Amino acid sequence: MSELQKALESGTFAVTAEMAPPKGCDFSEQLAAAGLLRGKVHAVNVTDMQSACLKASSLGLCVHLRQAGLEPILQITGRDRSRMAILGDVLSAASFGIDTVLALTGDHPAIGDCKNAKPVYDLDSVGILRMLSRMEASGEDCGGNPLAGQPPRLFKGAAVTPVYEPRALQINKLRQKVEAGARYIQTQGIFDLEQFRVFLEDVEKAGIRVPIMAGIIPLKSGGMARFMNENVPGIAVPEELIARLDAAAAEGKEKGVKGLPARLGRELAAELIARIQSERLCPGVHIMAIGAEKHVPEILEMAGIPPFS
Repeated sequence: MSELQKALESGTFAVTAEMAPPKGCDFSEQLAAAGLLRGKVHAVNVTDMQSACLKASSLGLCVHLRQAGLEPILQITGRDRSRMAILGDVLSAASFGIDTVLALTGDHPAIGDCKNAKPVYDLDSVGILRMLSRMEASGEDCGGNPLAGQPPRLFKGAAVTPVYEPRALQINKLRQKVEAGARYIQTQGIFDLEQFRVFLEDVEKAGIRVPIMAGIIPLKSGGMARFMNENVPGIAVPEELIARLDAAAAEGKEKGVKGLPARLGRELAAELIARIQSERLCPGVHIMAIGAEKHVPEILEMAGIPPFS
């Protein structure tokens, strides 16, 4: 059984991190970060060419992480693969003991770094979840043909964007994902807990029952926050936080000290995590450090989250 599944079902505060494969075939940087995360997180999402930028495959890094003693979460987008290719990757992953997946539709190649690539979109996130659920129940592939042996049993997840208008559309899509088989949800990065609380209340009013893990993005600078506000759908960093990051940058410049905004960003992330846990707002967090995975243990320590083993 998935370690993430065990944590969520037992009531343990669940923590996942996120890691991107390299733009190449040298996985040494990712494996170094993996050594720091072992025992600190229940699982690590491996992105699937996030923002439509070419990287090594999610499956490749998932296998490396599994061999390094971490539980990987195989991210699957419908952008680049037909249903046959998706199911082939899932079956291959299962052969390595990788049984936790996250289904995503995927950003269009037009926003990425290989703009001439043709998108597939045979299935969106809901379609991927439905196909995997059918496979588990029937033991058959996407063409109705029997699989050899028992089908893999997967812990399937999906994503949601709490900051979305009209919110009813996002909640309706969330319902579809849960009905299609999603058993856990990770959110886009949140920065306003009161806004997140209202979203969770609306989900409860809609009668949707599924563990929702809050997305946490440690900000590195005011510039990063402004860029995300302007370019990343579903991100809304409050101006008050941006002002604090800018003030930290000015202080660092005045004192000749580097890294003050990033340090503040880690402190703010830790404060969010600590509040989420103490207020029992949701059953866990998903930390998206965006290339700074080495700082995840520090953030968890500041938040008062002890190692798991």
